[in-house]
Amino acid sequence: MTAIAMDAPRAGLSAEFKKLLNWSLIWIGLANIPFMAMWFVGAPPRYFEIAMAGFVGLIVKRMPRIIQWIAFASVVAYSILSFVAGLFNLGMSSLLYSIQFLAEIKPSNSLEYITAGIVIVAILVASWFLLKRDTNFAKPLHILAGGAMIFGLVGADFAMGQGMRGHYFREAPAGATFESAVEKTGLAERADGKRHLVLIMVESLGVPRDNQAMSDKLFAYYQNSAIQARYDVSQGTSLYYNSTTSGEFREMCGRWGDYYELLDADAAAKLNCLPAMLAEKGYATHAMHSFKGAFFKRAVWYPNIGFETQEFWSDLQKKGAEWCGGVFAGACDRQIPKLIAENLKQAEKPTFLYWLTLNAHLPVPTGLNLNVDDCSKVSPELAKEYPMICRQFAIFDDIDKALVQEITASDFPEADILLVGDHMPPYFDRHNRSQFDPERVPWLYLKAKGQSETGE
Repeated sequence: MTAIAMDAPRAGLSAEFKKLLNWSLIWIGLANIPFMAMWFVGAPPRYFEIAMAGFVGLIVKRMPRIIQWIAFASVVAYSILSFVAGLFNLGMSSLLYSIQFLAEIKPSNSLEYITAGIVIVAILVASWFLLKRDTNFAKPLHILAGGAMIFGLVGADFAMGQGMRGHYFREAPAGATFESAVEKTGLAERADGKRHLVLIMVESLGVPRDNQAMSDKLFAYYQNSAIQARYDVSQGTSLYYNSTTSGEFREMCGRWGDYYELLDADAAAKLNCLPAMLAEKGYATHAMHSFKGAFFKRAVWYPNIGFETQEFWSDLQKKGAEWCGGVFAGACDRQIPKLIAENLKQAEKPTFLYWLTLNAHLPVPTGLNLNVDDCSKVSPELAKEYPMICRQFAIFDDIDKALVQEITASDFPEADILLVGDHMPPYFDRHNRSQFDPERVPWLYLKAKGQSETGE
C-alpha cells in the first residue's frame, strides 16, 4: 500500500508531462514547422505569429476538440496571410482587401504554390488527429514551461532572421520622405505638347546589390549608339514601399498610398494624378496592362486618375499579342512594345502612354511561352547560381530588346520614355532576396533629342 501511494504522484506527473508534450507538438511544432523549415533559406520574421499560436493554444487546451481545431486552423490561416504579406511587402489590410482577386490568378502553374498547398492541407489534417490527445496540462510548472517554449521559439526566429528583417513589411511609415522616378526626372515638366510621354512600370525590377552580373545586365540594351543618338540617357534609383499598386500610386499620384484610395472618383480627382494633369494640358491619356482589368480593379481606378482609354489582356489579344503563362497568365510582354509604337504612330495628338508589365511576376516557371528555358544565353553565371533570377532577367531582356527595336526605328515619333521598377522581386529565400536592395527600385530615363529640342 505504501509503495502504491508513493508511486501515484510519479504517475500523475508523467501524465501531466505527456499532456505538455502533446500540446507543444501541436501549438509549438505543427503550427510553426513549415515556417521554421524556411529559416535556413530566409523568410519574414514571425515573432507575433509564434507568440499568438502558443498563447491561443494555452487558452483553448481545455476546450472541446472541434474548438481547438478551429482555433488552430485560424492561427495557421493568419500565419499564412502574415507570411504572404511580409513576402510581398504588403500591409495586412492591403492583403485582406486583395483576397477577393484570388480567382484571377493561376497558382497551379507554379510548383512552389502547389507544394505549399499540399503542406498546408497536411498540417490541418494532422492537427485534427493529434488533437485527439489530451493537452490540458494544469500544473503551474508545466504552464511556465509552455511559456518558455513560446519565447524560446520567438528568440530562435529573431536569431535566424538577423540581417534580413529590413527586406520585409515595407509599408510607408508616417512622415516618410516621398520620392519617385517621375519626380526625379521631371517627366511631367516635359509635357509641352511637342512630344509623347511614355511611362513603363516593370514588374519586380529591383536594384542589384553587390552582384556584378546583375548590375551588368540591368538596362544593358540601352547602352548602344542608336539609343545615344536619339535620347539623353540617365538612370538612378527611388525609394519604394509596398507592392505594385502602391508603385503605380507613387509614380502617377505623387505620394505614398494605394489603389483603394482611388476607387472613389471624387477622391481620386482631388489628388490630380499625372494622367489627369496631362489630360488638362491637352494630352491623350492611355493605359496598357498585360493582365486583366478586373485585377485590383484597375479598370475602375485607371479612369478615375485620368486615363481616357485603356487596354488589358483581352484587348491586347485582339491586336495579336500571344498568351504567356505563369501564376499571372496574360499577354506576352515582349510583344507589347510593338503595340505601344503603333498607338503612338496613330495618335492624333500628344499622348501620355502608361504600360504595366506582367510576366516577371514570381515565381517565373519554365515553359508556358515565356521564353526563359535556356537561361544560360542570358547569363551563364546567373543560370548556375540564381536560376529563378536568371529567368526574370530573360523576361527583362525580351522587353528591352523589343522596346529598343521600336523606339530607335526611323518612324517612331518623338517621345520621352521612363522605365521604373514597382518593387524589389519578392523572393522568399535569403539566397535570392539578398541580391537586391530592399529599399529601392531602379529607373531609366530616355529624354528625346528630337526636332522640338533642336529647333530643326
